[in-house]
Amino acid sequence: MIKAQTLKGFRDFLPVNAKKRQYVISTLKEVFEVYGFEPLETPTLEYEEVLTGKYGKEGDKLMYKFTDNGGRKVALKYDQTVPLARVIAQNQNNLVFPFKRYQIQPAFRAENPQKGRYREFMQCDIDIVGTDSLLSDFELIEIAIKGFEKLGFKKVKIFINDRGLLRDIPKKAITIIDKLKKIGAEKVKNELEENNLDKNLLEKLTTNKPSERIIKILNLANELSLDKKIAFDPTLARGLDYYTGVIIEAEDSEYKGGSLGGGGRYNNLISLFTGNSFAASGFSFGFDRIIDAMEDLMLFPKSLSGTKVLVTYNKNSIGIANKLRDKNIATEIFLEEKDLEKQLKYADRKNIPFVIIFDKDKTILKNMQKRTQEVLSIEEIIKKIK
Repeated sequence: MIKAQTLKGFRDFLPVNAKKRQYVISTLKEVFEVYGFEPLETPTLEYEEVLTGKYGKEGDKLMYKFTDNGGRKVALKYDQTVPLARVIAQNQNNLVFPFKRYQIQPAFRAENPQKGRYREFMQCDIDIVGTDSLLSDFELIEIAIKGFEKLGFKKVKIFINDRGLLRDIPKKAITIIDKLKKIGAEKVKNELEENNLDKNLLEKLTTNKPSERIIKILNLANELSLDKKIAFDPTLARGLDYYTGVIIEAEDSEYKGGSLGGGGRYNNLISLFTGNSFAASGFSFGFDRIIDAMEDLMLFPKSLSGTKVLVTYNKNSIGIANKLRDKNIATEIFLEEKDLEKQLKYADRKNIPFVIIFDKDKTILKNMQKRTQEVLSIEEIIKKIK
């Protein structure tokens, strides 16, 4: 007999959790599309050379790389940004710029699994390609705020910095400083010293003043009454190598599990594939951590059941169920002849709010939440549920 098990860092999602994921996806997609973003999908596998060397040494170490059956060196998608750059290079004559896309697909990293971090995880990205406009940076920040608020987060704050302010700092130091909120200032200093770097870099960064672009973003936030949602953080680093300008990170003060998303401007990445300059900026919602945070803060709706009505087992079940479905009411039929008590228990366990019960020639609508019931015609049932 084969042992049933999943790989470490990989997960199944039973319906109760899959519904939560679908809820987050549909909520964020609504926000993205209101701002004019369009969907994009890219393959799970890319040529290794497309992905390597874009994320820094740490990223290359965490990448799943192998040789396929055709002898090609390939890698599993590490994020959505580099594949986006490749798509732009291949399709630049067929796209309208600025190109605004959202992408919600799995990515893979061979890291040590922990709460909120997995080897296969969903990435939920928005990017604007083809403009260096300050408004594109601000729009990403605004969408991040709106997205988190629509999911129910009450105390989200967006921290911003400018990688231009860190241009004289070695890449290794930026990678270490990026761990500040995870390991604390003292451990950051120790790690800097262990790598023969200036252990006082952190203190020096705190004296940085915001760049001209950051000042303009903060002024715009003030004009739109978003100033309490956005703050300059001179120690914000964002470890990935490809960032070139404004960098962004989202946190909720009520959640202690880490940042809920991040991103920034990466004006040089796409030019690696095209040879000509393509300004771009993006933001990535930390999908799996958002799920964890929403569970911790109890932000999910009490019922995420898609089924509105259970029709109990009866000779008329199919006909009545189809009448409800014709009116776009999600309806399920109990498929076996069992005691009514067992059928009601089934509806209760699945959080189905209504049950249709048959008593001779009567149809009874039972409200499972209020524990009330009434005799109604099928037309009255449809009207009441809708």
